[in-house]
Amino acid sequence: MLGQYFESLESGILSSIEKDGGKASPRKLYALEIARLGRRLYDGGHKVAWCGVAAPFDLLNAMGLTSCFVEFVGAMLASTGMAGNIIEQADHWGYSSDACSYHRSVTGAALAGLMPVPEILVGTTCPCTGGLGVIENLARHFGKPLFVLNIPQNDTVEDVRYLADQLRDLVGFASGHTGIPFDQERLTRAIENTNAARELFVEIFDLASRVPSPASSKDLNNFMISLALLLGTRECVDLARAFKDEFARRVETGSAGVKGEEIRLLWIQNRIQFKNPIEKMLEDEFRACIVIDELNDIYWDPIDPDDPFEGIARRCILIPFNGPSSRRIEHLKKLALTYRVHGAINPCNWGCRQGTGMRGLIEAGLREVGVPVLNLEVDCVDDRKFTEGQFRTRIEAFMEMIGSNRSSRRDS
Repeated sequence: MLGQYFESLESGILSSIEKDGGKASPRKLYALEIARLGRRLYDGGHKVAWCGVAAPFDLLNAMGLTSCFVEFVGAMLASTGMAGNIIEQADHWGYSSDACSYHRSVTGAALAGLMPVPEILVGTTCPCTGGLGVIENLARHFGKPLFVLNIPQNDTVEDVRYLADQLRDLVGFASGHTGIPFDQERLTRAIENTNAARELFVEIFDLASRVPSPASSKDLNNFMISLALLLGTRECVDLARAFKDEFARRVETGSAGVKGEEIRLLWIQNRIQFKNPIEKMLEDEFRACIVIDELNDIYWDPIDPDDPFEGIARRCILIPFNGPSSRRIEHLKKLALTYRVHGAINPCNWGCRQGTGMRGLIEAGLREVGVPVLNLEVDCVDDRKFTEGQFRTRIEAFMEMIGSNRSSRRDS
């Protein structure tokens, strides 16, 4: 079912590009690569590794594995409108209804035979224990070997070395269970691609921070969380260059992502994955643009291609969701100031301890830099719990409050 969806999506995008004379927007190229990844996961011709969010995808790509974090399946089920039924099945099988809907949908998909059997699984202790628990369950369900990366919370020499040694062990584990020999030259090329993409990402986000922003609310939706899956590949570099060139063109021609941009917003954690009117409503009715997402940031240094394991380890450790809550809050404050936002929206995803559990701390932290937060109680995967009228009322009130605050500052 999902395999056919990805095949149809890929062929449809290619047909559209052909009709346009080979021209395609960066966002369409992004969708094409996501479709191709999905097709590779499901076509039975590739060796698959199901992973945690913080897994080193460039390392796994360099080994010839089609690797993906399991939450990707939940997002795809949501975008196709299938998540609700799959989650309901997981509930009937006895899985707790107060768990994260990403993980409930992944579990339901596996039990319903909608996930391809992996060669290996790579769990990560970051960003959440729920995700690790799902991968442990999947390893038992599929009867496949599991490797767990225990990611330290501190960026010390000792902790980086500890994780780097685990990454070296992961190479041996993956090679031993898949039969794919490790190729140092291939890894070197992959890290060079990662570094090239990183430089372009820095430029993209710098351009997006301009006032007005060249990015619309949709342009960078799920951007870094998905492109992390392509790290180490030429496709990732080419995609990053396409976005950078398009944003640079818009800046040069004075084209804003949202015409007449008035309000700039920070989106916290992940977007709502099913079809919903929020982005369009923000842009059309309030001239508000989501100029930055929490995960759309480069927080790691270039990695040494000749000795990459420490650099990859440091990148894993520095993910904003890792470590104490104060680290994440400082990161959000930095983004709010850099992008000169007027407010932030936090979708408190049902069952997510990071989104819901930290809402008060995040709200207090951003208040210190003058940025109000709208906490939306929403299930980012299950559209059965979405009530448009209620959300519209909350968003309208929040936008009016931001408008009032801005007017007061101008008058004072």
